[in-house]
Amino acid sequence: MSIELLVNTTPLETRVALLEGGVLQELFIERASRRGLVGNLYKGRITRVLPGMQAAFVELGLARSAFLHADDIVIDDARRDALGIASGDGSDGPASRPQIDIRRLVDPGDDLLVQVVKDPLGTKGARLTTFVTLPSRYLVFMPRGRGIGISSRIEDETERTRLRTMVQSLVADGHPGGYILRTAAEGVDAAALAVDLEYLERLWRQVRERHLRATPGALVHEDLPLARRVLRDELARGVEQVWVDDAAELGELRQFVGELLPDGAPSLGLHAAARPLFDLFGIEAEIARALERQVPLPSGGHLVIDQTESMTTIDVNTGAFVGHIGLEDTIFRTNLEAATAIARQLRLRNLGGIIIVDFIDMQDEAHRAQLLTALRAALGGDHAKTSVGEISPLGLVEMTRKRTRESLERQLCDPCPACQGRGWVRSVETVCHDIFREIRRQAPVSAGAGWMVLAHQEVVARLLDEAAGLAALEAAAGRPVRLQAESSYALDRYDVIAL
Repeated sequence: MSIELLVNTTPLETRVALLEGGVLQELFIERASRRGLVGNLYKGRITRVLPGMQAAFVELGLARSAFLHADDIVIDDARRDALGIASGDGSDGPASRPQIDIRRLVDPGDDLLVQVVKDPLGTKGARLTTFVTLPSRYLVFMPRGRGIGISSRIEDETERTRLRTMVQSLVADGHPGGYILRTAAEGVDAAALAVDLEYLERLWRQVRERHLRATPGALVHEDLPLARRVLRDELARGVEQVWVDDAAELGELRQFVGELLPDGAPSLGLHAAARPLFDLFGIEAEIARALERQVPLPSGGHLVIDQTESMTTIDVNTGAFVGHIGLEDTIFRTNLEAATAIARQLRLRNLGGIIIVDFIDMQDEAHRAQLLTALRAALGGDHAKTSVGEISPLGLVEMTRKRTRESLERQLCDPCPACQGRGWVRSVETVCHDIFREIRRQAPVSAGAGWMVLAHQEVVARLLDEAAGLAALEAAAGRPVRLQAESSYALDRYDVIAL
């Protein structure tokens, strides 16, 4: 399937759309006021150690303190000896060492070189690690790691053996650290890998020098700007065309690709037409639809997607689809369409964490098995790690998707000022009853001549329609009630003022 990248650049924002077969699959957004932090390296200072969470807060000079778990702390040689840990344990990664109390690893005031692995999400600070990784075209360098890993997408065992042997011979002469061969390394020769290896080791030397000179909280190394970062990561998947609507950005991308991939680079072109690039490819309309709660399915069914703080729920409905064979077949076909649509929506909206999918209940066990197979296959092209459970007796599928940045909705939208993001406001009828109760509450203690009610126009109109109830209220209170519409008031806002 052909892969294209569309790069839309303005002075304050860069957007990159990833299309597969002409269909938008992912959208990346980076704003000058809020650049992504994943991949950045900082000189962090431990401000607080939390033994109960086996974690520490780290000051990076950001709005919120970042979070570092004990498992993400590299154990250096000096501390390893003090802890009595065998040589090598703790340097490969969290899985390669025993659980160690964080109080034995760091103290408040310690300075560490840390890397951001998750952007701040909502009220949570960034997630950090000291297991630094530096990516290039073919390799990922782990300065504090060990061994040689190979991307699972390279499946041919002969090729995996060839690549491992080449890298082992290249790093045999005293090259420290560990390496992971990326998918793009498949088929490359030793000379290309040697160039990458030299570049990564040179970059690591620069990082260490900057870290030594930096003050706590300083940025030591910044990852590539969005367009170049996405292009670097997607080259392995065979990007064929890149369209850019800014000449300066195009020049930088051409220089970047020329250095990274001198042979076989994708076609890079300038979009200079009067019609905006994202409008031409229908991306703006797709973004607008990705912010809606309901997603239509080709047959007439639809999804309902609700994102909350703790999880995302997706409800599958047949809608207008009635099928032609029978109810079970109609449900099965709707669910299959939904599986494909769900996989795309998760990527497009960048939904992560716990996800609960309420498929329409099916009685046929074969259909249930086919549905799970279809869902897992549809998620196969997703970069983010996903885990899909079995279908429960109630027709629910529990799944998780790794979350590394804010969802599209959280990036582009703010909570509604009227409902604070709940999606609901008190009805006109409810507000009218609230006003009646407030006047009754004030009546025994108010010595005024009456009350003035300020409210939304619809609320005032409803109160006037309830003339009998309003008259009974005035009779009970023994004083008149005046009404005044306020165009600036939200539907559920009102004021009862004693005259």
